[in-house]
Formats: sequence, C-alpha cells, structure tokens
Amino acid sequence: MLMTFQELCAGAPAIADGAWGTEFQKMGLEPGSAPDEWNLTHPDRVLQVARSYVDAGSRVILTNTFRANPISTSCRQLVDINRRGVEISREAAENRAAVFASVGPTGKLLAAGDVTEDGIRAAFTEQLSGLAEGRPDAILLETFADPAEARIALEAAKQTGLPVVVSFVFDSGRKGDRTMMGSTPEQVAKEMEAAGASAVGANCGRGIADYVEICSRIRAATSLPVWMKPNAGLPEMLEGKTVYHTTAEDFADRVPDLVRAGATFVGGCCGSDPSFIAEIARRLA
Repeated sequence: MLMTFQELCAGAPAIADGAWGTEFQKMGLEPGSAPDEWNLTHPDRVLQVARSYVDAGSRVILTNTFRANPISTSCRQLVDINRRGVEISREAAENRAAVFASVGPTGKLLAAGDVTEDGIRAAFTEQLSGLAEGRPDAILLETFADPAEARIALEAAKQTGLPVVVSFVFDSGRKGDRTMMGSTPEQVAKEMEAAGASAVGANCGRGIADYVEICSRIRAATSLPVWMKPNAGLPEMLEGKTVYHTTAEDFADRVPDLVRAGATFVGGCCGSDPSFIAEIARRLA
C-alpha cells in the first residue's frame, strides 16, 4: 500500500531506487543524449526502468526529469517532459511505491557568474510547475554541490506544498568529505534544515563505504530524515566503457552500516541497477 512521506520516514529504512541513466544506455540511449526527452519519445522504456525498481523492492522511485530545466537542456517541451515523467513513474509504482520528482542542478556556477539567482529561480520554477502537474509525493533536489543554488531550488520547490528532500555530492577536499564548493556535511545539513527542507542527504560521487561516515555526520547535525544514495564504487574506463566494480552483494553488505549511521532512505546511484535494490531488500527484510 502506498505510504505518505511521513509514514515512509516512520517506517525507516525505506528503500529507494537505483541508477536510471545506465539502464537507459543499455536500451540504446547514446552517451551525451538527454534521457529526459524519452518521457515523450520512448515512454515505454522509461516505464520499464521505473517498474523494474518497484518489482525489485523500491518503496520510493524517482522520475526521469533530472536535467529537465531550461538552463540544462535546449528542449522546449519542458512542462510536458516533467509532467509525463511523474505520470510514467506513477503508473509504474501502481500504489506499491511513492514517487519523488527528481530535480538536478543547472550545471552553471553562481560564483563564476555563469548564471544569476533570478535565472536559476526561473528555471527551477518552470520545471517544478510541470512536475507539480503530475502530482508527485515529494520533490527530490539531488546531486547538488552549491548550497546557494540548492537554497534557491528549495525555495521554489516549497511553493508546491510538497515535502522537499535536498541531496548533495561529497567528493571534494583533502578527505573527499566536502562539496565542490567546500561545504561540509554538517554545514549543508544545518543550512537546509534552517531553510525548510523536509530531509537532507547525499548521493553520487562516492561509494557506500565512504558515505557511511558522511551519513553519520549529517545525522549528528540535524533532526531531519536522512537520504542516502551512494554510487556502486568509483568507475573505471575499460575499452571506452564506464565500468563499476562494486557488486550488488558488496553494496548490500554495507547497507546495515548505513542504516546504523542514521539513513532514513537508502538506495543506489551511478553503477547500481535493480539487482542492487533486490539485494538490499533481502538484507533488510
């Protein structure tokens, strides 16, 4: 039975989904192409990926809308792409999983003057209008590196009236425990809580073993639920292909550590697939 955001948090750990982009590449998506447009051109393939995660045991699945904002893409059908992204994931969920609408960063740096605050705000507002039309259960701001950009996105997302999760990448600094802009887990956790986020966490950038400590530090800095989706280790280029060496079993071995560190939501990012989610579900059963 479908659960609300609050019920998912109360019944933690809640299993999220895995990577989408690599699954699309297996289906023929060319590297560098925009997967978001598949919501209109290949909705059957998007549905297949979303449903594979539900079948594997995900209680939360995302939407194929990560880069569907006017700064990150030249596509002009963004409202339709975002609305359809939610509708496809909702169809796949079949009341067995909640749908969190995925919103990624713009890819531009405020500090470098590549874009203005007003420009970023307008871009996120346009994307979120389409997502809200699809009626997701929550908004996920994921893979952010700049707290300033995340704060603008959070302000826009809160206008939907939905719970908003904010997730950062920690892979920089001498210890690899800072965002690209130099922020620590403690800093972003406190800042996002003060800005009104419903949950905060980390995804991408590093493998699950490295993110156990990050999770623990976020948990100690905030009373909010914690969202964690590590990569399947660090990738390696072999014969022109990106290869991740962490297996589903290896990944799932560390999931109890992540839960003990305070994770409310647990899933996988780059390099993971439905087999990872199925293995996590078996370990947490």
